[in-house]
Amino acid sequence: MTAEKVVVFGGSGFLGSHVADTLSDAGYRVVIFDQAESPYLRDDQEMVTGSITDLERALDAAKGAVALYNFAAVADIDEAHDNPIRTAEVNVLGTVTLLEAARLAKVKRYVFASSVYVFSESGSFYRASKQGAERFVETYHSRYGLDYTILRYGSLYGPRADPNNGVFRMLQQAINDQCITYGGNGEAIREYIHVTDAARLSMQILEPKYANRHLVLTGTERMRVRDVMQMIAEILPGEVKLEFTEGNPVSHYTMTPYAYQPNIGHKLVGTDFVDLGQGLLQCIGELQAHGESDRHDHARANLPELD
Repeated sequence: MTAEKVVVFGGSGFLGSHVADTLSDAGYRVVIFDQAESPYLRDDQEMVTGSITDLERALDAAKGAVALYNFAAVADIDEAHDNPIRTAEVNVLGTVTLLEAARLAKVKRYVFASSVYVFSESGSFYRASKQGAERFVETYHSRYGLDYTILRYGSLYGPRADPNNGVFRMLQQAINDQCITYGGNGEAIREYIHVTDAARLSMQILEPKYANRHLVLTGTERMRVRDVMQMIAEILPGEVKLEFTEGNPVSHYTMTPYAYQPNIGHKLVGTDFVDLGQGLLQCIGELQAHGESDRHDHARANLPELD
């Protein structure tokens, strides 16, 4: 029996690469489509490079697929706040281009990676782009019958994150500088979810009962950012100082994102999930391993050449 094909746009990134691996483990034939080749590409996955605004290339990748995931986006809120045109091009026009590719390729399910910021008046152009993109997804369904699932992710953390990720930045600062600086008073509430838990739930939604639904994927516990910073400080050896500076109220929500009401999102929670403390230890181990590798590379680069 031939494996069903799934295309993961934005599959070279943090969340997309984990979802691609989860789909591959479940027996799907996974095609990753991204601007750059995935550093996590497996032997059982196919890689296609290109832009999500290139309809011809996106359509060629989508042909024969049962599902199309769209994780490609300007995802950093501060970057989006400073670059509205690029944010609209990638997050809105890119979404519409992939919707059209899915429609023409007769894909059975379009899965859109949105954000809890769609509920908010915070998030600047990032929030606006996700709200607009969601409406295009919904309208493609009403106009063309293209089934979809919209996934509104909360605060993700875990392996393969980069400096755009809040928890990664805190861990990196703590390890490198013995200090964590946060823009705000630390009272902001987040529901952190480990990326592998999010990836598992992101595959689960391919079941028929999740078609044409809006689902919220966040963690099971509400925590202050200050408490997470303190947890990191206690996990690491030595003293880690916590510093709080004036935040940017334009971009980030504080207590809850629920100020704006799009279509209702039902929260999807797994019964088996990664504990935050264990997840932080895993991230610390990854960061330390990369740091050790970088030091070895630096040492090798400074070795004298031998005749």
